[in-house]
Amino acid sequence: MDSTASASLASLWDEVTGTQPDPDLWVVLAALAAALAVVAPHGLWRLSRNAITIAHEGGHGLVALLTGRTLTGIRLHSDTSGLTVSRGKPTGIGMILTAAAGYTAPPLLGLGGAALLGAGRITLLLWLATVLLVAMLVMIRNAYGALTVLLTGGTFVLVSWLAGPQVQAAFAYAVVWFLLLGGVRPAFELQAKRARGGAGDSDADQLSRLTHVPAGLWFFLFHAVSLCSLLGGGRWLLGL
Repeated sequence: MDSTASASLASLWDEVTGTQPDPDLWVVLAALAAALAVVAPHGLWRLSRNAITIAHEGGHGLVALLTGRTLTGIRLHSDTSGLTVSRGKPTGIGMILTAAAGYTAPPLLGLGGAALLGAGRITLLLWLATVLLVAMLVMIRNAYGALTVLLTGGTFVLVSWLAGPQVQAAFAYAVVWFLLLGGVRPAFELQAKRARGGAGDSDADQLSRLTHVPAGLWFFLFHAVSLCSLLGGGRWLLGL
Protein backbone atom coordinates (compact mmCIF):
# COMPACT_ATOMS: atom_id res chain seq x y z
CA MET A 1 0.00 0.00 0.00
CA ASP A 2 2.77 2.40 1.02
CA SER A 3 4.89 1.45 -1.98
CA THR A 4 1.92 2.00 -4.31
CA ALA A 5 1.27 5.44 -2.82
CA SER A 6 4.95 6.31 -3.07
CA ALA A 7 5.02 5.21 -6.70
CA SER A 8 1.92 7.28 -7.45
CA LEU A 9 3.43 10.35 -5.80
CA ALA A 10 6.69 9.84 -7.68
CA SER A 11 4.78 9.52 -10.94
CA LEU A 12 2.81 12.66 -10.20
CA TRP A 13 5.99 14.56 -9.32
CA ASP A 14 7.64 13.44 -12.55
CA GLU A 15 4.58 14.56 -14.52
CA VAL A 16 4.50 17.99 -12.87
CA THR A 17 8.23 18.69 -13.10
CA GLY A 18 8.81 17.01 -16.46
CA THR A 19 8.80 18.67 -19.83
CA GLN A 20 6.10 18.57 -22.47
CA PRO A 21 6.54 19.03 -26.23
CA ASP A 22 6.14 22.53 -27.62
CA PRO A 23 2.79 23.13 -29.34
CA ASP A 24 2.60 23.91 -33.02
CA LEU A 25 3.24 27.52 -33.99
CA TRP A 26 -0.39 27.94 -35.00
CA VAL A 27 -1.44 27.13 -31.41
CA VAL A 28 0.91 29.80 -30.05
CA LEU A 29 -0.40 32.35 -32.56
CA ALA A 30 -4.02 31.40 -31.84
CA ALA A 31 -3.36 31.89 -28.12
CA LEU A 32 -1.88 35.31 -28.89
CA ALA A 33 -4.96 36.23 -30.92
CA ALA A 34 -7.26 35.07 -28.11
CA ALA A 35 -5.36 37.17 -25.57
CA LEU A 36 -5.51 40.22 -27.82
CA ALA A 37 -9.24 39.67 -28.28
CA VAL A 38 -9.91 40.05 -24.55
CA VAL A 39 -7.38 42.82 -23.89
CA ALA A 40 -7.90 45.22 -26.80
CA PRO A 41 -11.71 45.75 -26.93
CA HIS A 42 -12.92 47.99 -24.12
CA GLY A 43 -16.01 45.91 -23.30
CA LEU A 44 -14.15 42.61 -22.91
CA TRP A 45 -11.27 44.32 -21.14
CA ARG A 46 -13.61 45.52 -18.39
CA LEU A 47 -14.28 41.84 -17.63
CA SER A 48 -10.87 40.32 -18.26
CA ARG A 49 -9.13 43.05 -16.26
CA ASN A 50 -10.35 41.27 -13.12
CA ALA A 51 -7.69 38.64 -13.76
CA ILE A 52 -5.02 41.34 -14.00
CA THR A 53 -6.27 42.76 -10.70
CA ILE A 54 -5.77 39.33 -9.11
CA ALA A 55 -2.15 39.36 -10.26
CA HIS A 56 -1.74 43.01 -9.24
CA GLU A 57 -3.01 42.56 -5.68
CA GLY A 58 -1.31 39.20 -5.41
CA GLY A 59 1.97 40.94 -6.23
CA HIS A 60 1.43 43.43 -3.43
CA GLY A 61 0.62 40.61 -1.02
CA LEU A 62 3.51 38.34 -1.97
CA VAL A 63 6.13 41.08 -1.75
CA ALA A 64 4.68 42.27 1.55
CA LEU A 65 5.25 38.79 2.98
CA LEU A 66 8.72 38.46 1.43
CA THR A 67 9.81 41.77 2.96
CA GLY A 68 8.64 40.79 6.45
CA ARG A 69 5.37 42.68 6.58
CA THR A 70 2.20 41.12 7.98
CA LEU A 71 -0.43 40.60 5.29
CA THR A 72 -3.88 41.16 6.80
CA GLY A 73 -6.14 40.85 3.79
CA ILE A 74 -6.87 41.39 0.09
CA ARG A 75 -10.08 42.74 -1.42
CA LEU A 76 -11.09 42.59 -5.09
CA HIS A 77 -13.95 44.78 -6.34
CA SER A 78 -16.34 44.51 -9.28
CA ASP A 79 -14.99 47.74 -10.82
CA THR A 80 -11.63 45.87 -11.20
CA SER A 81 -10.02 47.86 -8.39
CA GLY A 82 -8.48 46.15 -5.40
CA LEU A 83 -6.90 46.74 -2.00
CA THR A 84 -4.13 44.88 -0.22
CA VAL A 85 -3.58 45.70 3.44
CA SER A 86 -0.41 44.84 5.32
CA ARG A 87 1.04 45.87 8.66
CA GLY A 88 4.58 46.94 9.31
CA LYS A 89 6.87 49.92 9.11
CA PRO A 90 5.07 52.63 7.08
CA THR A 91 8.29 53.69 5.36
CA GLY A 92 11.45 51.98 4.20
CA ILE A 93 12.43 49.48 1.54
CA GLY A 94 9.77 46.91 2.48
CA MET A 95 6.94 49.38 1.99
CA ILE A 96 8.49 50.71 -1.23
CA LEU A 97 8.87 47.25 -2.75
CA THR A 98 5.34 46.32 -1.69
CA ALA A 99 3.88 49.43 -3.32
CA ALA A 100 5.94 48.93 -6.49
CA ALA A 101 4.90 45.29 -6.85
CA GLY A 102 1.33 45.90 -8.05
CA TYR A 103 1.74 47.23 -11.58
CA THR A 104 4.89 45.21 -12.16
CA ALA A 105 3.46 41.87 -11.00
CA PRO A 106 1.30 40.91 -14.04
CA PRO A 107 4.03 41.46 -16.68
CA LEU A 108 6.71 39.85 -14.52
CA LEU A 109 4.46 36.85 -13.89
CA GLY A 110 3.93 36.69 -17.64
CA LEU A 111 7.69 36.83 -18.20
CA GLY A 112 8.23 34.03 -15.70
CA GLY A 113 5.47 32.02 -17.33
CA ALA A 114 7.03 32.55 -20.75
CA ALA A 115 10.35 31.25 -19.41
CA LEU A 116 8.63 28.10 -18.12
CA LEU A 117 6.81 27.54 -21.40
CA GLY A 118 10.00 28.17 -23.35
CA ALA A 119 11.56 25.37 -21.29
CA GLY A 120 8.62 23.04 -22.00
CA ARG A 121 7.22 23.18 -18.43
CA ILE A 122 3.55 23.49 -19.32
CA THR A 123 2.22 21.29 -16.50
CA LEU A 124 4.46 22.97 -13.92
CA LEU A 125 3.14 26.37 -14.97
CA LEU A 126 -0.48 25.28 -14.52
CA TRP A 127 0.20 23.77 -11.09
CA LEU A 128 2.20 26.74 -9.84
CA ALA A 129 -0.58 29.10 -10.91
CA THR A 130 -3.13 26.95 -9.07
CA VAL A 131 -1.04 26.93 -5.88
CA LEU A 132 -0.64 30.71 -5.97
CA LEU A 133 -4.38 31.21 -6.45
CA VAL A 134 -5.21 28.87 -3.56
CA ALA A 135 -2.75 30.73 -1.33
CA MET A 136 -4.28 34.05 -2.34
CA LEU A 137 -7.79 32.78 -1.65
CA VAL A 138 -6.89 32.36 2.01
CA MET A 139 -6.22 36.09 2.26
CA ILE A 140 -9.31 37.34 0.38
CA ARG A 141 -11.63 39.33 2.63
CA ASN A 142 -14.73 39.98 0.50
CA ALA A 143 -17.27 37.83 -1.33
CA TYR A 144 -16.66 39.19 -4.83
CA GLY A 145 -12.93 38.66 -4.46
CA ALA A 146 -13.41 35.12 -3.22
CA LEU A 147 -15.73 34.30 -6.12
CA THR A 148 -13.31 35.75 -8.67
CA VAL A 149 -10.34 33.81 -7.33
CA LEU A 150 -12.38 30.60 -6.98
CA LEU A 151 -13.55 30.78 -10.59
CA THR A 152 -10.05 31.52 -11.83
CA GLY A 153 -8.47 28.78 -9.75
CA GLY A 154 -11.22 26.33 -10.67
CA THR A 155 -10.50 26.90 -14.34
CA PHE A 156 -6.84 26.04 -13.82
CA VAL A 157 -7.76 22.90 -11.88
CA LEU A 158 -10.19 21.71 -14.57
CA VAL A 159 -7.69 22.28 -17.35
CA SER A 160 -4.86 20.65 -15.39
CA TRP A 161 -6.85 17.50 -14.54
CA LEU A 162 -9.31 17.00 -17.36
CA ALA A 163 -7.92 18.56 -20.54
CA GLY A 164 -5.61 16.88 -23.00
CA PRO A 165 -2.04 18.01 -23.70
CA GLN A 166 -2.96 20.24 -26.66
CA VAL A 167 -5.71 22.02 -24.74
CA GLN A 168 -3.42 22.47 -21.73
CA ALA A 169 -0.74 23.95 -23.96
CA ALA A 170 -3.17 26.32 -25.68
CA PHE A 171 -4.60 27.43 -22.34
CA ALA A 172 -1.16 27.97 -20.77
CA TYR A 173 0.06 30.01 -23.73
CA ALA A 174 -3.14 32.09 -23.77
CA VAL A 175 -2.78 32.84 -20.04
CA VAL A 176 0.83 33.95 -20.41
CA TRP A 177 0.08 36.07 -23.48
CA PHE A 178 -2.77 37.63 -21.53
CA LEU A 179 -0.51 38.53 -18.59
CA LEU A 180 2.08 40.03 -20.92
CA LEU A 181 -0.41 42.04 -22.97
CA GLY A 182 -2.76 42.85 -20.11
CA GLY A 183 0.17 43.97 -17.99
CA VAL A 184 0.86 46.85 -20.38
CA ARG A 185 -2.53 48.56 -20.38
CA PRO A 186 -3.26 49.38 -16.68
CA ALA A 187 -0.37 51.81 -16.18
CA PHE A 188 -1.40 53.78 -19.27
CA GLU A 189 -4.99 53.85 -18.02
CA LEU A 190 -3.90 55.07 -14.60
CA GLN A 191 -1.71 57.75 -16.14
CA ALA A 192 -4.61 58.99 -18.26
CA LYS A 193 -6.90 59.00 -15.22
CA ARG A 194 -4.40 61.06 -13.22
CA ALA A 195 -4.11 63.53 -16.11
CA ARG A 196 -7.86 64.09 -15.76
CA GLY A 197 -7.46 64.79 -12.04
CA GLY A 198 -8.38 61.36 -10.71
CA ALA A 199 -6.56 58.56 -8.85
CA GLY A 200 -4.74 60.95 -6.52
CA ASP A 201 -3.67 58.11 -4.21
CA SER A 202 -2.42 55.66 -6.82
CA ASP A 203 0.54 53.33 -6.35
CA ALA A 204 2.72 55.85 -8.20
CA ASP A 205 1.65 58.65 -5.85
CA GLN A 206 2.28 56.50 -2.78
CA LEU A 207 5.73 55.62 -4.12
CA SER A 208 6.41 59.29 -4.79
CA ARG A 209 5.61 60.14 -1.17
CA LEU A 210 7.71 57.26 0.11
CA THR A 211 10.79 57.99 -2.01
CA HIS A 212 10.46 61.69 -2.97
CA VAL A 213 10.83 60.54 -6.59
CA PRO A 214 8.27 62.11 -8.95
CA ALA A 215 5.30 59.92 -9.82
CA GLY A 216 6.17 60.31 -13.50
CA LEU A 217 9.39 58.36 -12.99
CA TRP A 218 7.48 55.56 -11.32
CA PHE A 219 5.17 55.44 -14.32
CA PHE A 220 8.28 55.19 -16.50
CA LEU A 221 9.35 52.18 -14.42
CA PHE A 222 5.92 50.54 -14.76
CA HIS A 223 5.96 51.07 -18.54
CA ALA A 224 9.56 49.85 -18.88
CA VAL A 225 8.87 46.65 -16.92
CA SER A 226 5.68 45.84 -18.81
CA LEU A 227 7.03 46.59 -22.29
CA CYS A 228 10.35 44.80 -21.72
CA SER A 229 8.49 41.81 -20.29
CA LEU A 230 6.23 41.73 -23.35
CA LEU A 231 9.18 41.83 -25.73
CA GLY A 232 11.25 39.28 -23.83
CA GLY A 233 8.35 36.97 -23.03
CA GLY A 234 7.04 37.18 -26.59
CA ARG A 235 10.40 36.03 -27.94
CA TRP A 236 10.36 33.01 -25.62
CA LEU A 237 6.79 32.10 -26.53
CA LEU A 238 7.47 32.38 -30.24
CA GLY A 239 10.75 30.48 -29.94
CA LEU A 240 12.82 33.32 -31.38
